[in-house]
Parts: sequence; structure tokens; C-alpha cells
Amino acid sequence: MALRRSLHGLAPRLLEQWQGGLAMSSLAGMRPQVAFGDGDQTAAGSIFGRFLATSADIATGVAHGMSPTVAAVKNPTNMITYDERNHERFAPGDPSKRAFTYFVLSGGRFLYASAIRLAVLKFVLSMTASKDVLAMASLEVDISAVEEGQTVTVKWRGKPVFIRRRSEKEIALANDVDMASLRDPEEDSARATKPEWLVVIGVCTHLGCVPIANAGDYSGWFCPCHGSHYDISGRIRKGPAPYNLEVPEYKFLDDNTLIVG
Repeated sequence: MALRRSLHGLAPRLLEQWQGGLAMSSLAGMRPQVAFGDGDQTAAGSIFGRFLATSADIATGVAHGMSPTVAAVKNPTNMITYDERNHERFAPGDPSKRAFTYFVLSGGRFLYASAIRLAVLKFVLSMTASKDVLAMASLEVDISAVEEGQTVTVKWRGKPVFIRRRSEKEIALANDVDMASLRDPEEDSARATKPEWLVVIGVCTHLGCVPIANAGDYSGWFCPCHGSHYDISGRIRKGPAPYNLEVPEYKFLDDNTLIVG
């Protein structure tokens, strides 16, 4: 019985609160939209209704004595009218703004590309040989005064270069060699572009000493440091040296001019 009396006392209060909510919504200019279930459209179903508001509803709430903040909280809406009296609004994709944006972006990318190009050029130029190095890259030699059987020494890139004018006998002797007997087998024709002229770097392949011309057991070059003997083609024949004398790059401009390098 006590529970029944409590329920009878609670029902009028719930009805009074629901009616008060409807009165407040009418003051705010709101229109209730009631969502009903599968049952009848009864007054009880309106308790679960939803209220939709616009900015006009907020203005109505302010007119009834509410502050703008309270009216906005009580009437949430996404339909807002902005005050554009103090500023101008541009639509998305405005042509004037688009052109300025493209200009700024393009200008920045051009500056970046120019800076990268300059850095690459500076790096490449730093790797290029200087003028003094390029001047030493090749050597022009006048060989018109070199007699048959004579060896002259010139300096190229800080190294001695032997230039020998060989006789017919020396050429025949250089070709009459068994390749199997050589430590570093190499044909004489592969070492001399013109059989009459032999051009080799005058550095012993053992420890870098400078051999003596027209000396040794094979009438070529002899290294007195450790006893390496080279033949008339500059090939190692005896001693500790492991390889033949190196042949540099060279070419003949004419019969009297040789370019080394």
C-alpha cells in the first residue's frame, strides 16, 4: 500500500515537470517533433521527442530574458548566421586568391631548385682538377734530336719517363724472346706503338727506385737498389721486381713531336 501511494504521488510531479518543459519550449519558439514507436500516438510518447532549433529560436530565447549564452546552450543548432558587417568573406577557390597562392608556391619551389642546382655545380666544380694539375696532365716532347740507341729522361706528373730510340738490332732482340721465360709476359708490339720508340715510366716496380739506362744483363735498364734487370723492351728479366716497367699513355703528333699523357 505504501508503494502504491508513492507511485500515485510521483505521477503528478512527473506530469507537472513535462508540462513545464513544453511551456519553456514554447517560450523559446521551439516546435516539438515527437518520435513515436509502434504503439499509439499517446501523450506519454512525447516524453521521448526531439527538439530542433534554429538561430531564430536562440533570438526568441534572448527576447524572453535569457542571456545569449544560455539561449545558445538551450538551443543547440548548426544553422548559424554570421555577422559579416565588419569583414568580407571570400568563397573557396576565389580567382584572385588562387593566383596569389600559385605565385607564392611556384616562387618558393623555383628558389629551392636554384639553390640545389648551385650546390650541385659547386660540388662538381670542386671535384674538377685545377689549372696547374691540368697543365701537368700532358707533356709535349721534341724527339727530333734523339739519336738511335739513345735514351732521354723527361719529367711527367712528378715521375721520370724514359724515351728510347731503338735500333733495328734492338727491335729484333726485343721480339726474339720466349714468352714462357718472362715473369710478366707481354709482347713488344703491345708496349711500343712505333717499334723505333719505346716510352716507359722510369720507376722500378719493386720498391720505386729509378733504374739506370743502358745497363744490366739485357742491355736495357738496371736497378742498383736490389738488382732488378729489365730488357730493351722494359720487361723484367731478373731480380725481385714483379712487373715490367709501366707504359704511360702517349701519342705522336708528328715524326718529331711526342705527347705523353
